[in-house]
Amino acid sequence: MITKVLVTGAKGQLGMDLVSALNQADYRVYGIGKRQLDVTDFEQIMSQVSKIKPDIIIHCAAYTNVNQAEQHKDTAFLINGIGTRNIAIAAESIEAKLIYISTDYVFDGADNEPYHEFSQVNPLNVYGQSKLAGEQFVRDFHSKYYIIRTSWVFGVNGENFIKKMLHLSEQNTELTVVNDQTGCPTYTVDLARAIMQIMETNRYGIYHVSNSGSCTWYELTLELFRLTNTSVKLIPCMTEEFPSPAKRPIYSVFDHMALRLNGFDTLPHWKDALDRFVKQL
Repeated sequence: MITKVLVTGAKGQLGMDLVSALNQADYRVYGIGKRQLDVTDFEQIMSQVSKIKPDIIIHCAAYTNVNQAEQHKDTAFLINGIGTRNIAIAAESIEAKLIYISTDYVFDGADNEPYHEFSQVNPLNVYGQSKLAGEQFVRDFHSKYYIIRTSWVFGVNGENFIKKMLHLSEQNTELTVVNDQTGCPTYTVDLARAIMQIMETNRYGIYHVSNSGSCTWYELTLELFRLTNTSVKLIPCMTEEFPSPAKRPIYSVFDHMALRLNGFDTLPHWKDALDRFVKQL
């Protein structure tokens, strides 16, 4: 029997790669973007979910503008919190598995050792708080869930830091990049593959999924420019030199403990992923 998978946020950078990977793997895929589905509308979600009756729902739809979330707190919590609650209740009503995509921003970055799935959460900004609210709703209202926390996501679709750096490099001879925030870049192609591996099992729970290794934004850009033969001068700077409305965790490196404990593959190194991304681009 063909497994039916509903993907929300299907027009986003992860959603598009997920839909593509699922189609290639012969799932019956229903990719729905925000124009077709308003996650804040409970009746609409219940209607769509009961009509499609998916076996699995992958909830990628989210309010992701970290800085704007500070000024639009209600909107961030409405989409990331209440919207996720709606999806969780709908998924539970038809006994579908639920995968919720969360973030490293649920941590405050005060530690200097990698965060595992049992580490204490303490988000610094509204975006992180609203995504954590989504996690809590999933845990409250669903019995067969996977919460996938990921970080520093990049892919060929949509906007991301790496594409922004490539764009800026075409207009500038030198660029200043933050060198005191450390995290784990994640290639959407590798993330999609990991999600598919996890969702086929009954090993429910929270997972940290990113590419292996860690770096700063400056180190990531340095490697990107090396791979693309970009001859722009890079200047490292501190977070304080680039003030923004939302606080970011200084250190949000993942320990992929749940992947190890549950016998799943860890993802390739971020440099390997970046190399493949550049070739794909």
